[in-house]
Amino acid sequence: MELIAEKREKLGKASKSLKKTGFMPAVIFGKGLESQSITVPQVEVEKAYNAGGETTLIDIKIGKETEKVLFKEVQEDPLTGKIIHVGFYKPNLKEKTEAQVPVEVIGEENNEFLKTGGAIVLILTNEIAVEALPMDLPHAFIVDVSNMQIGDVVTAGQLSYDTSKVSLVDLEAGDMVIKLDKIEEQVEEEIAVTEEEALEKIEATEEKEPEEGEGGEEGKEKKEKKEEK
Repeated sequence: MELIAEKREKLGKASKSLKKTGFMPAVIFGKGLESQSITVPQVEVEKAYNAGGETTLIDIKIGKETEKVLFKEVQEDPLTGKIIHVGFYKPNLKEKTEAQVPVEVIGEENNEFLKTGGAIVLILTNEIAVEALPMDLPHAFIVDVSNMQIGDVVTAGQLSYDTSKVSLVDLEAGDMVIKLDKIEEQVEEEIAVTEEEALEKIEATEEKEPEEGEGGEEGKEKKEKKEEK
């Protein structure tokens, strides 16, 4: 995957006019390296990011030089969702680096419980931090739920990846990543929580007593009735 870039001489407000030409501002940075300002084609950046995410090395060609980088800091327009600025990280290819790898679910259309609306896929961890050499970073953790039964779970230890090259940073082997849960149970749990909160509010209201000297005869009358009960 390759992006053709040009060195960016004009910085600051001058960068805003780039979008009219189909280009966008970006920067290449790395540990112990001086950051380099560049411009890249906006459409090509979108394609590269959608295809590889933040864990796939891409080549950025600047003149006769080519840099291998990772998407690191991606800024999107809050209204359009389009990428408006990118920070490309140039890693040391011989040193392990840490990255967030997304969890992707497939096979939902083949699962009988999901097709009938009787179950829901709970993604308990959307991204998983890993450590590996830049060339060995997985693009995504793919989980096939086609044959999962209600109550089945997928743990970190069941994920498919090369354990000899990739290590998980925050998760243990037994930590749950995906669960197929019954929808009715989810609804009942939410209702139970709502009822509990409602009862707590009622009890809190009943426990409140009028301050001495406040509420007049009406407050005194209510207090006496409550004591009689």
